[in-house]
Amino acid sequence: MSELVASPRALLHLLFNGARAIDVVETAWRLGLLQALEAGPVTLGALSERFGLMPKRLYKFLDCLESLGLVKREQPTHALEDARYTGVRGLNEAAERVVGPASLERDRDANFPWRQNHGHLVEVLRGERHVPPEVFDWPPNTPEKVARFEASMAAGLGPILEAFGSHGAALWLPGQRLLDVGGGDGTMAAALLAAHPELTVDVYNLPATEGLVVRTQEKHGLGERLGFVGGDFLREPLPRGYDAMAFVRVLHDWPWETARMLMKKAYEALPAGGRILICEEFRNSERMAAQFFYSYFLVGIDSCVSRLCDVEAYRGALREVGFKPPEVLPGPFELIVAEKP
Repeated sequence: MSELVASPRALLHLLFNGARAIDVVETAWRLGLLQALEAGPVTLGALSERFGLMPKRLYKFLDCLESLGLVKREQPTHALEDARYTGVRGLNEAAERVVGPASLERDRDANFPWRQNHGHLVEVLRGERHVPPEVFDWPPNTPEKVARFEASMAAGLGPILEAFGSHGAALWLPGQRLLDVGGGDGTMAAALLAAHPELTVDVYNLPATEGLVVRTQEKHGLGERLGFVGGDFLREPLPRGYDAMAFVRVLHDWPWETARMLMKKAYEALPAGGRILICEEFRNSERMAAQFFYSYFLVGIDSCVSRLCDVEAYRGALREVGFKPPEVLPGPFELIVAEKP
């Protein structure tokens, strides 16, 4: 980040101007400026000519991006057109994910009632106000809310699918059966099945989600390779008969005692040599930033913890319940893999 963002005052100035900042970033992304800047260094003159923009206006526009810490500027001479800019690494892709048409933030903004908290945080924090269950409850309490929630979860699977995909050959043996615990509408299962023709996957989720999984099964023509097992993992043992169990963006939604209990249930249900796979937003500064929306929205909902934990917390818990020392596979989100002795 730019040095300008190092002080609390600078950060608060930027936050106050958040809507204007997003307008700048979205405009730069739509124009193709971010891609050109990331490939830089490139001069103001070259950018003006390439994109048909007025140099004096572009200079101030680029000051906005520089104030956000997204570009670095060099000024070798006093000539305006000689100013040289370089975008930070990963800038264009980051902008596409955050402000692009398939943005996860746009999905959250449209589909979650965050305005229930807006302007009322003092009352929320004092317990005088909360998000009513009829507006949002955890777990979702109507078929419509279940469908909307699972669709939103599927929209954020990109980094997780990339993590699984980058280690696919090492994760699965021919004929293995995977139980995707809390596997939503089956979107992730469908992606794994497309990449691994000899794998079969059952989604384990609340009975209300069965229709969503069946729809995914039919959409992708997966037949019996994608199945559904209805149940409640808080009240029942996990099903047996699987070679592996995946917990994807599930454990952090529950209190730590519940998350550890689910890891123990997986250990009890798996055979010797069976594996547990955990992939979610393990706690670090970038993921805390990406989690900001949920942290804000869920302030008024006590039934959902949504507490990001670091990788070592999960590794320690897996060892405690009996798994062999877990392996942490790198990726956009780390993938924790542990085997039952």
